Amino acid sequence: MKINKDLKSNIFLKLAVIGGLIIILLIPASMVKELILDRENVQNGAITEVSSKWGEGQKISGPFISIPYDKYEKRFNKKDSINEIVKLKNWIHILPENLNIKGRISPQKRYRGIFEVVLYDSEFTIDGKFEDLELDKLDIDKSNIHYDKASLNIGISDLKGIEKQVVLDWNGKKISFNSGTSSNQVTSSGINAGIPLSLDTLAGFNFSTVINLKGSQYLYFTPVGKTTDLTISSNWTTPSFTGTYLPDNRKIDESGFEANWNILHLNRNYPQIWKGSSYKIHSSSFGTDLLLPVDNYKKSYRVAKYAILFLILTFATFFFVEILKKVFIHPIQYLLIGFALIIFYTLLVSFSEHVGFDYSYLISSVLTLILVSFYTYSILKSKQLGLLISGILAILYTFIFSIIQLRDYALLMGSVGMFIILALVMYFSRKIDWENIRSQE
Repeated sequence: MKINKDLKSNIFLKLAVIGGLIIILLIPASMVKELILDRENVQNGAITEVSSKWGEGQKISGPFISIPYDKYEKRFNKKDSINEIVKLKNWIHILPENLNIKGRISPQKRYRGIFEVVLYDSEFTIDGKFEDLELDKLDIDKSNIHYDKASLNIGISDLKGIEKQVVLDWNGKKISFNSGTSSNQVTSSGINAGIPLSLDTLAGFNFSTVINLKGSQYLYFTPVGKTTDLTISSNWTTPSFTGTYLPDNRKIDESGFEANWNILHLNRNYPQIWKGSSYKIHSSSFGTDLLLPVDNYKKSYRVAKYAILFLILTFATFFFVEILKKVFIHPIQYLLIGFALIIFYTLLVSFSEHVGFDYSYLISSVLTLILVSFYTYSILKSKQLGLLISGILAILYTFIFSIIQLRDYALLMGSVGMFIILALVMYFSRKIDWENIRSQE
């Protein structure tokens, strides 16, 4: 056929066909990325399902005192066309002078199908002190403040994680906590305990409590104390300290980790006392994520981003083999080799769900190398060329694996690697006469 003869004789037409094949193969490559994201969503769904029954990731905010008071506003009554004074309920919120939190997290792995989920039990001792409650700063008439309805609140993001009754020690008096917070102005979920306050007793309150809490994935705290001291220990060996603040001191080894934070009120953007919903304290949360040692889907997705590099370099290798060895490789054969390279990614994802990323990468790359090398040998009838193609692909797979492992140096390694590859291509093609070149008839 004329097209076949043109492909054999016109090297630039062959280049155009190869370029078109690469563009076509990018379609299944993008479908592989969608497959990876879909499997990751399935994993996240499994984590959400298990966590919803055990306990979600927990955020602890508090403790803080909330005191209701009456305020009066002038409003226009449309019905009677007059201005009238309306009594409204508002809250005063007071943070402790000192806050000390110390506890231990005991993680465990659970499974939903083939997916791992990190759950934990924890026990924390929370104690501290409220100094003088300086309500005069708020410009509120004392007669409008309902001291008898004051409460101590602790925000807990998922209440079903509470394992035992929580009891408050308030200046030596034992008070049981109730579900819910006294208002939603600071936190929408938590527990509260009524505390004995009066106009004559507004100074020197010591408090302590113990909270046994279940959760999953992460545990965060909010630094509500004028000075907040938090110490966490666990047998988990792969924590990630996240949020607004990093630990002042931390120790991570094969037995677990211990971390300590010491936060001042000067480090955050809200005061010790305010009224209403003027401030949002959750933006200053910090704590730890209990990371799984590997995240197979994120690594697989990063590898899939290099699909176009695999295709270009592999096809370029076959193209130069055609030129230098005077052989002819049909576009259909290019296409089949390209599909073999794309199947590598589906093998990688499927194996990684069972044997981990490193082993799955090794298995998938070896299978792909065997397939491509045997196919190369069968179409070119040359063991030497089959081994050459396999060696080049092996180097490329090793190079990509190194980039994935060295996250901090991925850009540097990738740039240097691409420079070396381009230099090699320029070196081996330096003597080719592109004007007069012809493939094998």
